[in-house]
Formats: sequence, structure tokens, C-alpha cells
Amino acid sequence: MEMLDIVDKFGNPTGEVVERSIAHRDSVMHRTSHVWILRRHEGSIQILLQMRSSDKDAFPGCYDISSAGHIPAGVDYIPSAIRELQEELGVIATEDEFIFCGDRTVDWDDCFHGEEFHDRQYSRVFCIWKDMEVEDFTLQEEEVDGILWMNFDECIEAVKNNTIKHCILVEELMMVKNAI
Repeated sequence: MEMLDIVDKFGNPTGEVVERSIAHRDSVMHRTSHVWILRRHEGSIQILLQMRSSDKDAFPGCYDISSAGHIPAGVDYIPSAIRELQEELGVIATEDEFIFCGDRTVDWDDCFHGEEFHDRQYSRVFCIWKDMEVEDFTLQEEEVDGILWMNFDECIEAVKNNTIKHCILVEELMMVKNAI
């Protein structure tokens, strides 16, 4: 059972915790960390997209943030992000590599696998630079079906025009672009 801190509208823990599935069932605000991996390649900036597992409870089979995850109760953003990078992609990162891009809230309602899904997140967004090839990553099969390096500007256009199956907000990509 994954326990999450309940947070206020500024992302501050209230002292209460909730089980992850209940948070999504009952629209409870909780924290996530989002990490976008970037690299310079052939004269341009590329961004790594993760294809979510087809078994995920939300947005199965969609391209998404390089690495993202719910923050367990009592844990802070960067330690959680470091753990998620290691688990999902086999990427080793240190705290000093993280570039803060901004905070944002998610208020999303949908239905997946026949179940209502109410996402209320306070997300801290980071990017890191990693010059790695696709074969250098070790993917967590339960979480990730694949990865794709994409030209950053082309990614923004693909998200804006919905030319790839994704669950990415263009506003978050612009946060990253402004930070670098």
C-alpha cells in the first residue's frame, strides 16, 4: 500500500496521509515529482519521452514525462525523483544535477479501466542533462513500455497538435524550455 502526504494548495504536507488509490478515488491533493531528461545531439536539444506501460492505471500506452512519480509520505521531491529515475529508467542522478523548472498543480478527471480517476497533484518539475543512448537505459517493465529521444521543439509541436499519443501538457514543456 503506497501512502502519500495530503498537501495544501501550495504543496505543503498537512500532517495527514492517504493511500494512493483513495487519493485518486476521492480527489485528494498529493505531491509528485516530474523529471525531464535532456541531451544535446547533432546540434539540437532532445527530450526523452517515456511510453507508459499498457497496464498503468492512468494513460496506459501514452508518451509521458521522462520520469515521474508520486512522492511517498515523509519523503521530499528530489530524493523521490532520484529513486524514480533509478527504478524506471536505470538512471543514476545526484541532487546537484537537478534544474528546477517550476511548480504546477494538476486537476484532472477521467475514467481508466472502467474506474473513475480524479487526479489532484502538486507537481515540482525538474530537468537534468544526460547524454545517453536508448540502449543505455534499463526500463522497469511494470512502468515503462519504451522510450524515445525527440527533438525538443518537435516534441512541443507534436504535443500541441496531438500528433503523438501522449499525456503531456505543453505548459510543462514550456516550463522546461524557459528553465534551460
